[in-house]
Amino acid sequence: MLQLTDCSDAVHALASGSACGKAILLGEHAVVYGQPAIAVPIVDVRAQARVWAGSPGTGPAVYAADLAARFTPESDDQRGTGLVLAAQAAIDAFMGQGPPLIDLEIELRSLVPMARGMGSSAATSAAIVRAIAAHAHLSLDPAVLSRLVYLAEMHYHGNPSGVDNTVVAFERPVWFTRGSAPVFMPVGVSLHLLLADTGVPSRTRDTVAQVRAWRERDAATVDGLTAAIGALVCQAREHLDQGDLAGLGQAMSANHALLRLLGVSTPALDTLVEAASAAGALGAKLCGGGGGGCAVVLCPSGRADAISAALRRAGAQKLYETTIATA
Repeated sequence: MLQLTDCSDAVHALASGSACGKAILLGEHAVVYGQPAIAVPIVDVRAQARVWAGSPGTGPAVYAADLAARFTPESDDQRGTGLVLAAQAAIDAFMGQGPPLIDLEIELRSLVPMARGMGSSAATSAAIVRAIAAHAHLSLDPAVLSRLVYLAEMHYHGNPSGVDNTVVAFERPVWFTRGSAPVFMPVGVSLHLLLADTGVPSRTRDTVAQVRAWRERDAATVDGLTAAIGALVCQAREHLDQGDLAGLGQAMSANHALLRLLGVSTPALDTLVEAASAAGALGAKLCGGGGGGCAVVLCPSGRADAISAALRRAGAQKLYETTIATA
């Protein structure tokens, strides 16, 4: 049931919304098979959407500035299908709650890189939904936002775990198990993270399908690897509770080794992980679906600059830095 609060006293001709990226500290791929995962918001890296009333009969149209392309329900460009789906899901959910929502123009700009394991599809969809809610003068419950974003995630990823839409909607560290309510985690110590981009797109749909196909052939091996990842996630939760950064970093690095065995890492990702470790990182691993994308690196206090330099020398095309504060 929608939980919306009327905010119609704040009327704006131009409404906006934003949403953050995310990183999975531990648990990707295994989470698809019932194991837990820990994900954190990357609040410093965001997508922004602006919404205004369009011309009658135009339907929802999304102009993605970063792609220099405009998408409508009639567009056959697959890059924009999920964005239009997110807009239409919000329109359907909010219909009758405020001003007419049928014909909307939406402008989208995002600093969350596409296909890099940082939740770009969830962030852009969430920004659109938040902007449409603001246009309708409605306060949007994060649980409703998460459900609407998940509809778009199904288009992008086929069988998404639900991690991305959850952490992007709530913007809090999340302990996530598929089929269970998310648990919002207190963090006992600040986490200084770097995300290092290989420059190669990550194809989550493809790597998830790859692991699934292997599991159909050899369930015992894949289930053993995912169970081992799940055990590391549980250890990492204890380390977070205790403020044990060294233990958390060791769990992250061990998680990467298991993801390599699952076949979802790449030489470029492995090189970044090894370079980070050699430069003094507490831990590092691939982030998201793998097959490309980013590595996430846990830095000790005062070492981020040195580790950043090492990652650039190792081939990182771009770096993103953020801090997860204690809560």
